[in-house]
Amino acid sequence: MSEIPGDLKFLKSHEWARVEGDGKVTIGISDHAQGLLGDLVYVELPTIGDRVEAGNACAVVESVKAASDVYSPVTGKVVEVNAALSDKPETINEDAYGEGWVFVVQPDNLDQLNELLSPDEYAELLEEEGH
Repeated sequence: MSEIPGDLKFLKSHEWARVEGDGKVTIGISDHAQGLLGDLVYVELPTIGDRVEAGNACAVVESVKAASDVYSPVTGKVVEVNAALSDKPETINEDAYGEGWVFVVQPDNLDQLNELLSPDEYAELLEEEGH
């Protein structure tokens, strides 16, 4: 199993969130999730300016095996998307916690992140699921 970066928070649906220095939140899918999906062939990104609600689907990743919704861990406005994924969705497979980020939200309330799983809690969740 890959290392889970200590500066991330997780949803049980395998999205990660990283608070940046400017208070924005970068969001992607976990290394575990991309591993389950297999080789990604398409990413449907949200639109800059969209409002997203915590827990709601706002992007889609598709592999040769399946399509999977990407849920936002926070409520706020989409301020950036990783347009490079349109041409190279496999970047998520190669670097899920780095270059494979999906979108950035200017959150309404950073306190929502307190409801997410810590890296240790996420690792426990994966163990409970038998992965």
